[in-house]
Amino acid sequence: MPDISQRAKNVAPSPTLAVTAKAKQMQADGIDVIGFGAGEPDFDTPQHIKDAAIKSLQAGFTKYTPTSGTADLKKAICDKLKRDNGLDYAPSQVIVSLGAKHSVYNAVLATVDPGDEVIIPAPYWVSYPEIVGMAGGKCIYVDADESTGFTVPIDKLRAAVTDKTKMLILNSPSNPTGGVYNRDQIKQIADLAVEKGFYVLSDEIYEKIIYDGRKHVSIASLGDEIKKLTITVNGFSKAFSMTGWRLGYAAAEKNIISAMEAIQSHSASNLVSFTQPAAIAALNGPQEVLGQMVAEFDKRRKYIVNRLNAIDGITCATPGGAFYVFPNVTGLFGKSAGGRMLKSSADVEGWLLDDAKVAVVAGSGFGADNYIRLSYATSMANIENGLDRISEAVSKLQVDFRKG
Repeated sequence: MPDISQRAKNVAPSPTLAVTAKAKQMQADGIDVIGFGAGEPDFDTPQHIKDAAIKSLQAGFTKYTPTSGTADLKKAICDKLKRDNGLDYAPSQVIVSLGAKHSVYNAVLATVDPGDEVIIPAPYWVSYPEIVGMAGGKCIYVDADESTGFTVPIDKLRAAVTDKTKMLILNSPSNPTGGVYNRDQIKQIADLAVEKGFYVLSDEIYEKIIYDGRKHVSIASLGDEIKKLTITVNGFSKAFSMTGWRLGYAAAEKNIISAMEAIQSHSASNLVSFTQPAAIAALNGPQEVLGQMVAEFDKRRKYIVNRLNAIDGITCATPGGAFYVFPNVTGLFGKSAGGRMLKSSADVEGWLLDDAKVAVVAGSGFGADNYIRLSYATSMANIENGLDRISEAVSKLQVDFRKG
C-alpha cells in the first residue's frame, strides 16, 4: 500500500484538542474530570445571533455563497474594522473563512514559500508552527517569559531577522499566556517590519477580552506602510462565544486576499451560508453581553491566579487578556507521587489528569516546557473544585532524589 505524504507525517496533532478529547471521554465513561483544556467560552451564543441564523434558514438561505463571503457580511466587517480598529478596508480586501484558524492557514499559504523564515514569539499558539511547516516555511522562535509579561523585547526580534525573513506572527492578547503588547511595543514591531520588509500576520482573535484598562492596538492602524505589510486576522469564536460556528476573517492588501481566496476556493469553496447573516447580527447588534462576559472572566482570572500562587511549587503571572493562565511549574519538577517522577510539563499534565482528575495542557505544545496552560473559560464552581484538587495533589508530592 502506498504511504501517506511526508507533509502529513510532519504535522503534529493539536495538544489542546487532544487533552480536551481525552477529558471528555473520561467524563463520558463516568469519571468526574474538571477540564481546563478548551479555549472555548462557556457562555451561550447571544440569542439575537442565533435568531438571525434561524431566520436565514427559514428563508431558504442554504445555497452556495461567494467564496470570500457575502457582500453584506464583508461590508459589516469593514465597518467593524473602521469602528473598532481605525482601519479602512474595502470589501475586496476582506475574506471570510471557516474560523480564524482557517484564515491563518490561508494567509500563510498565500505568502510563505519553502525556505522562507517566519518569526514566531514563544510561547505560541500550537497551530502556528504546524501551519508554517505545511507551507514549507522555517519557524524561527524567539522566547519570552513572565519577566516581560510574555512579550518579546524588540531587540530580540531584531536579532532574529535575516534576509530570509518573510513574516512575523503577532498574537496579542496571546494564547496561551494572555500576554498583551502595548502600543509602544507594537509600534516598534511595525517600524522593524517596514525597515526590513517582512509581513506581519496579526492574530487579534482575543482583542475584546482584555483587562485592567489595557487597550488593544491593531498594528495595521499605525501607518500606511505597515498596513500594506499586515494581514489582520480576527473572528467570532471568542468575543461572541461562537466557537462551533466556524467564522473567521482576514483583511489585507487586495493581492494577498485574492491569493487567499484562490486557495480557499479549492479547499472549502465557501463558508456555511446561513451563518453569515448571524455574523452580521453579531457585529451590528447589541454588544452589552460582551462586557458582561469579560467582567465574569476578570473575576475568574483574579481568583485562579491567587489560588495558583498559593500552591507550593507553582508561580503564576497575571495575564493581561484572553482567558488563560500560564503558570510556571518548574517547582514541581524533581518531585514524585506514587513512584511517578515529574520531569516535564507533559509529566505534570498526565499526573494531574490521572491522579487529580484535572485536565490541563502541557506547555511543551506551546514551546514552553516549564509551564502548563489552564483555561478559565469554565464556571467558577469548576475552577474552585479544580484548584482544590490541584492543591491537594501537590501537597502529596515528595522530593525525588533519583537522577534523570
